[in-house]
Amino acid sequence: MPSAAFGSADFKVFDVKGFQPRMGQIRARIRPKLETLGKSLAPAVARSVGGDTFAHVAKHARRTVNPPDDTWVAFAPDKRGYKKHCHFKVALSRHCVRFLFEIGPEHADKRRWASTWKKNAPKVGPVLRRVKHLAWFKNEHDEEPASPLSDFTPEKLGELADELIRTRDGQFVVGRAVPADEAARWTEAQYRSAALETFRTLAPLYRLR
Repeated sequence: MPSAAFGSADFKVFDVKGFQPRMGQIRARIRPKLETLGKSLAPAVARSVGGDTFAHVAKHARRTVNPPDDTWVAFAPDKRGYKKHCHFKVALSRHCVRFLFEIGPEHADKRRWASTWKKNAPKVGPVLRRVKHLAWFKNEHDEEPASPLSDFTPEKLGELADELIRTRDGQFVVGRAVPADEAARWTEAQYRSAALETFRTLAPLYRLR
């Protein structure tokens, strides 16, 4: 089983030009490591959220021309897929690795989740604001976060739910980004630790119904 640690050469895969050449490198170099990481983390993530959790490695099946700028393993409560559910994600791109909680554009009931988040943000928000490195991302594919969570009041955190339902493509993404030059020196245990630490902190969001 391959190591789940990503080295500098893995991040440089996203410099490869062309759809087929880059996808070939993603399949050969990165996907096996994401699969290993998914199998390793899924039981611990399940314990953190108190329910079944399944790992889903991105296949990029909808892409045929433009090569992906990132790839990932997602963790969700449905064995068949993750996009209609809240999910955690470990995402690799050229300049960083991100550990994220997401409500994506295809979530089955974004309006209900947004309403529940607004009610809970005053209680959960102060805890999240004190956690170092946590930030809000405007888009799930962004490498740079839009703002640290410490910059938000609990009320403003609640209002991020408006972004989720304002447009058809609205999403809610929070988590942590680690620069590639730092993450490339990590061991597999450090990747696991960073993922679980972030996911455990964000587990109250995952459990919202």
